[in-house]
Amino acid sequence: MTHQLIALLDAQQVGEVLRDRSGKLSFRYFEQWRTLQDAYPLSLSMPLASTEHGHARIDAFLWGLLPDNERILEAWAHKFHVSQRNAFGLIAAVGEDCAGAVQFVRPERLEATLGQETPKIIWLSEADIAQRLGSLRVDRAAWRAPTDTGQFSLAGAQPKTAFLYESGRWGVPSGRIPTTHIFKPPSGEFEGHAENEHFCLRLARSFELPAPNSEIKQFENEIAMVIERYDRVRTEDGLRRVHQEDICQALGLMPTRKYENEGGPGAGEVVELLRTYSADRNQDVATFVDSLALNWIIAGTDAHAKNYAVLIGAGGVVRLAPLYDLASTLPYKSIDPMRAKLAMKIGGAYRIRDIGIRQWQKLATELRLDEEQVVARIGAFVEAFPEHVSQIRKEMIAAGLTHPIINDLAQRFTDRSIQCRQLLQVASQQSSI
Repeated sequence: MTHQLIALLDAQQVGEVLRDRSGKLSFRYFEQWRTLQDAYPLSLSMPLASTEHGHARIDAFLWGLLPDNERILEAWAHKFHVSQRNAFGLIAAVGEDCAGAVQFVRPERLEATLGQETPKIIWLSEADIAQRLGSLRVDRAAWRAPTDTGQFSLAGAQPKTAFLYESGRWGVPSGRIPTTHIFKPPSGEFEGHAENEHFCLRLARSFELPAPNSEIKQFENEIAMVIERYDRVRTEDGLRRVHQEDICQALGLMPTRKYENEGGPGAGEVVELLRTYSADRNQDVATFVDSLALNWIIAGTDAHAKNYAVLIGAGGVVRLAPLYDLASTLPYKSIDPMRAKLAMKIGGAYRIRDIGIRQWQKLATELRLDEEQVVARIGAFVEAFPEHVSQIRKEMIAAGLTHPIINDLAQRFTDRSIQCRQLLQVASQQSSI
């Protein structure tokens, strides 16, 4: 049984995770990494100032890399012959391609991962991808085929897989070569969810909020939302991983505490983290508040602490990561809009229907921001919303997308912006973004 994992950050050995006989974990930075001028921590919760960090911190970090889906964890546990409650054992099996720059590699795999030999890539045809997407729709745990060498892990409850895109081809990488794109097929739970998320990401970008590029692609009779990974960059030296961690990981919290009403971080904790670590705290705080406003308008109820992240660069430079996993609950009859709640409180209120100008003013005060500026900024979002929605609807239809949810979302977003305008008491003459 594996008792040690080597932690790599962008292909550099930075430390090791150790598991003792009782199952307790510890993480130790290698001294040659800690003393480098451009070194950065595995997690803000495990600073370089301390060589070793105990079980609570590294266990929470590892769980944060794994899917938030018991069925997937159970299937992986069966496949890899480990307990589904054993984060170390699961990461030992799938940790060679994770969110951010980190790879967790078993010692016997280190040479294959870092050696000079070109790692294996399984190149896929369109039919291959269609077959994999079809399998994933049926079995959420089918992230990889049984014969694949390369394994990967991503947090979240949705079914997904990840591939490398290189020279016009899609492939399954292994070793030091990272995946570049995330594929999300329709889940069956929420009709049109792929188009929904794509629409919402486009909305975010239209307001100049950082969000990854996405598109809806068809492979034979299967479709998927394809998202370009923002934690991967192409350089003259090839593909590189960019480190990131979600807010729960940064605060050393288990992913079970991702919702504020379950003891997780609220807006105040996120803003305090950004003010403490961000290299551009004012811009990142403003972007975060904008994202709260966007989720309020679109009724994005899943914007919890694991759906926000920070990027960690050389020398420990920290920035708020692009927004991801944006989606609206408005089109779904199973979710009562009168009862729908945001993942983080706005001025003491969770329910979307209870949030208006007073709650935004209260939140601004709690975050030590100017009330008038915050409300004016949100008002500008609301005023501009119908125009942005109309333009994105046209673009999606022009791209050949035909799912009925596109028109449904456009109408519901427009209606919702009218409601928000009334709640904010925004005059129609207010300037737009």
